[in-house]
Amino acid sequence: MIEFENFVKQYRDFRLEISMSIPDSRVVGIIGKNGCGKSTAIKAILGLVRPTSGSVRVFGRESKDLTPRDREKIGVSLSDSMFSPLFTVEDVVAILRAMYRDFDEPFFREMCGRLNLPSGKPLKEFSTGMKEKVKVLAAVTHNASLLILDEPTAGLDVEARSEIIGFLKEYAGSHDCTVLISSHISTDLEGLCDEFYLFSGGRIVLHETDSGIGSRYGTVQIPFELFDSIGRQYISGFKKETFGYACVTNSREFFERNYPELKVKPAGIDDLILLLGGGTEE
Repeated sequence: MIEFENFVKQYRDFRLEISMSIPDSRVVGIIGKNGCGKSTAIKAILGLVRPTSGSVRVFGRESKDLTPRDREKIGVSLSDSMFSPLFTVEDVVAILRAMYRDFDEPFFREMCGRLNLPSGKPLKEFSTGMKEKVKVLAAVTHNASLLILDEPTAGLDVEARSEIIGFLKEYAGSHDCTVLISSHISTDLEGLCDEFYLFSGGRIVLHETDSGIGSRYGTVQIPFELFDSIGRQYISGFKKETFGYACVTNSREFFERNYPELKVKPAGIDDLILLLGGGTEE
């Protein structure tokens, strides 16, 4: 479905350098701190950013060579884009009807009702959460085989985030499509994504399935006097703290077997972002 091969995008003060492959019918999360390269990767998929070197292919084509019909198969919600604030939901319906031959208007209207989106009000009078719901609905209601959602819950309150993530879970579970979603709010993606790519400083520092994170990764506090005696192959990332090192390991069993005095806790996505995606070294 999506293939980054030795992809490099060089800006004056930032370099994105990645290779990754996203297969059909998977829900994939791109996680990491702001500025790590998530949005650049998404824009490269859409052909909005051209590589300095390497390539990105979608549906077997270079992203810059996607046909109009190919683009109809992609549903997109970008963090920095929105319909005109003067438009109403009825205007959005008319636009989508004209743009996409597979636009499912009855489903769009049904979801507007479920998500409490008034049809006659201009979007400028919508809350931030309501605007984001319109964007997500526009992305998913034309039978797209690839959904790309860039920070769909950023800046929203807990209730709005829960509604959007709940809808996406329901949609992904009932439609045969590939979903690529980026976020720096890790709790939104837990239970939604099949696998994750963790970006840090323009590189991929982790690729793991959701079940792999839950079963293999853990966090452990290691005292200064013990840290150097533990093989670094068992420590995936660490950060120096007042009384030792906060570490993440991809081998919980090693610590449980050899260092039972150290309490190993299951790692969450936030732990991986902190300790693999920007944790400090000595």
